[in-house]
Amino acid sequence: MDPYQTLREEAFEANREIPQRGLALYTWGNVSAFDPDKALFAIKPSGVVYEALTPASMVVVDLEGKIVSGDLSPSSDTETHRVLYREFPALRGITHTHSAHAVAFAQARKSVPVYGTTHADHGAEAIPCTPLMDEEATRGHYERETGNLIVRTFRELKKDSAEMPMVLVAGHGPFTWGKSAAQALYHAVVLEEICRMALYTLTLDPAAAPLPGHLIRKHWERKHGPNAYYGQR
Repeated sequence: MDPYQTLREEAFEANREIPQRGLALYTWGNVSAFDPDKALFAIKPSGVVYEALTPASMVVVDLEGKIVSGDLSPSSDTETHRVLYREFPALRGITHTHSAHAVAFAQARKSVPVYGTTHADHGAEAIPCTPLMDEEATRGHYERETGNLIVRTFRELKKDSAEMPMVLVAGHGPFTWGKSAAQALYHAVVLEEICRMALYTLTLDPAAAPLPGHLIRKHWERKHGPNAYYGQR
């Protein structure tokens, strides 16, 4: 009996959904699933197409970066995932893709303002974009420094990773997370759609203003506030 079967299956199911949701071509994305009791995460193997994935192909890694179980090399982004799990302890799943509209904002080095209620339903703040990584950092461990850049950006902006489950890495692309691998993937889908809407908004009106605060608060609170009434109870 594989002691990591459940963790592997969780990571596998979320990774399989990446192409189904149109978030990446070929091998351009990965999801990991974290077990806090074991302090281990399962992640997609590097360079393997989604159609060839199986639960058994997921690679199990500890928080020191050691491969605990698996015959394949883990994703090249493993170090970024590891940093985020260590620095943001509430995370249970992380997704990274190169979805086109989110990448467009990352390449433009722009955060995504709350232009409308769709965004406000899922987040009451602009989605942050990190600064570009400097040359010195790129000469180090690039993927580890990517994680450090995300963490540093959140600390400087005083963002709570539990309340803001997504970020754009300048010049690179999106990372999202959640209470499970499935929720991290969900947030990646939401982020891509929000970025798509924002890009269309800016195409129609390059000077578009963010939604007024009272409308942002209303849409956030109706789904997430103490008196939320969206959905079934």
